[in-house]
Amino acid sequence: MKPEPADKRVKVYLRDVVRAAREVGVQPGDTVMFHSSLSSMGWVVGGPNTVIDAFLEAVGPEGTVAVPTLWWHPTDPPLNLADWDVHTSPSYVGLITETFRKRPDSVRSDNPTHSVSAIGRRAHELTRDHGRAGLRPCVFGDTAFARESPWQRLYDWDAAYCFIGVDFSVNTMGHFAETLFVERVLEACPPDRRPALEARLRRWEKPGVWPSHDFRAMGERLAALGLVRFSRIGSATLRCIRARAMVDNILAALEAEPDAWFDPEFLAWLKDAQGLAGK
Repeated sequence: MKPEPADKRVKVYLRDVVRAAREVGVQPGDTVMFHSSLSSMGWVVGGPNTVIDAFLEAVGPEGTVAVPTLWWHPTDPPLNLADWDVHTSPSYVGLITETFRKRPDSVRSDNPTHSVSAIGRRAHELTRDHGRAGLRPCVFGDTAFARESPWQRLYDWDAAYCFIGVDFSVNTMGHFAETLFVERVLEACPPDRRPALEARLRRWEKPGVWPSHDFRAMGERLAALGLVRFSRIGSATLRCIRARAMVDNILAALEAEPDAWFDPEFLAWLKDAQGLAGK
């Protein structure tokens, strides 16, 4: 998606970012994850580090701030996963995330498609052992949203999940929810039938079905439920939702109204899987 249009006449200072973070419910001791567009805010005095330092100030010394530092993305010619280096591979999801990754106080999880970088008291705990255990079937590789991953911990810790100048169309936790949806469906089926169902799923560089859904529309649904808090940072909208409420409500919507969210190919897979459940 394109970031929100910016008004370059608007100056943004560290105090403005701290104030907005407080207005959407970020508290001292929190864990915060944010997606961002630097340009959407206007003229940020001090650049990306102003935004990073402001969120660190908002959570205080007992808190933790994280950003997605995703490396792999479609290119021509394609990137080779073997070239991934947790220390040097750049983040492609914005200047703030790349600045964050390169800071000396930042630690990064070791995953080529869905790494997370963090600063703060629980940074090492958040980013450690990405994909080491609890693998889950996933189009991005079974380690991306494993039980041992930052994404699971963001859910478990009920992190404040923020969007600066971008909307839910960039919501990486939406992919985490899709992965949980598949896991739940498979767990309801007899163990001996799961391999055949898994074989039909889209996986890394393998065609198949996947529960892709409209992230922007889902974000609007979450906002309509009153789960999203709003503020402004310069000319940008700041959105914030708690991770657990977000994921739980996404799953509830997908489970209650699959016809409204999934394509016919995945619905056929889901019908087959649910026909086996309990047998």
